[in-house]
Amino acid sequence: MHPNGPCTGLAAVSTALLAMSRRLEVHDVLRTIVVSARELLDAEYAALGVPDDHGGFAQFVVDGVSEEQWRRIGPLPRQHGILAAMLHDEGAERLADVREDPRFGGWPAAHPEMSDFLGMPIRDGEETLGALFLANKRHTGDTGGADDVGGPGTRGFTDEDEELLSLLAQHAAIALTNARLYERSRELTIAEERSRLAHELHDAVSQKLFSLRLTAQAAATLVDRDPARAKDELQQVAALAAEAADELRAAVTELRPAALDEDGLAATLRDHVRVLDRAHTAHVTFTCDGIRALPATQEEALLRVAQEALHNALRHSGADRVEVALTRHAAGALLAVRDNGRGFSPDAVRTAGRHLGLVSMRDRAGGVGGRLDVRSEPGAGTTIEMEVPGG
Repeated sequence: MHPNGPCTGLAAVSTALLAMSRRLEVHDVLRTIVVSARELLDAEYAALGVPDDHGGFAQFVVDGVSEEQWRRIGPLPRQHGILAAMLHDEGAERLADVREDPRFGGWPAAHPEMSDFLGMPIRDGEETLGALFLANKRHTGDTGGADDVGGPGTRGFTDEDEELLSLLAQHAAIALTNARLYERSRELTIAEERSRLAHELHDAVSQKLFSLRLTAQAAATLVDRDPARAKDELQQVAALAAEAADELRAAVTELRPAALDEDGLAATLRDHVRVLDRAHTAHVTFTCDGIRALPATQEEALLRVAQEALHNALRHSGADRVEVALTRHAAGALLAVRDNGRGFSPDAVRTAGRHLGLVSMRDRAGGVGGRLDVRSEPGAGTTIEMEVPGG
């Protein structure tokens, strides 16, 4: 039976399967699968690779390797050797020592040493969604049986381990497929909502602008021969412009991100940062400590300011590291976006304010009863903080 005993093993499997089924985001599902596999099979290292269409991996999640060590290892691996076999073969791959396999092509200098290996594809029908890799079975001792693989004194992965990983992979395929469907459904919902709002915005504002243009033209023709009527028409122009501005503001307010309503501020920011970290060479991180739910207007303002500050840091500052932190502050929250970029001089803050959208960020903060603080100097990076009082 499982080394932890039949009851404990069954409970561990049940816990792992429940954890996978409760996740909705693809990245969370991948992380849960990897952690569950490593814990269930008592391995030192675990990884899960999701292939792309170009011979590489769209995602590669590891457990047992620190973030610093993972950064030193370098770029994601390519699909070759044993990794490729896992993506193209239907069955498991169990090796006593991965380094002695003829397909083994070595690894980067910072890569941890691995010996015994167990790999399993994650398949949905004919499609391979990814592959699970485990290395270095923890248990030691001379208790190996006939089905064991591994060097002297090492138990290695067993037939039972392979069977357990196969079960985990089958449920992982279901959880991963459901997560992909959920994300696709949400993307379609957001796209449909944006399309609807775009049409409404176009119709409402276009009508107002058309009326405004005709009224302005009428005022222009009346300026010389009937100044009093021209004045009345110009007052109408001002009223129409105000109405158009109100309708535009209402439409923009309605564009509150769907993810914010469904997942809350912390999860939405975490997902946004994760996407930016993959898309840019700069390392973008997010931390959250003790945040509680805030009024909807405050959460949206915090998200918009964070997005603007991140855009500035990644597009204009030349930073190679950007940190986003969301912390509890009294009854409210404090958002901080810090970068190690080139910064700017406080003497040029007026020009920088226009260039970096600081005016709109201050307006957003003030509009929800908060404050915005900007600290920067040449060569010392920039920190943007926004504090809101809570509800």
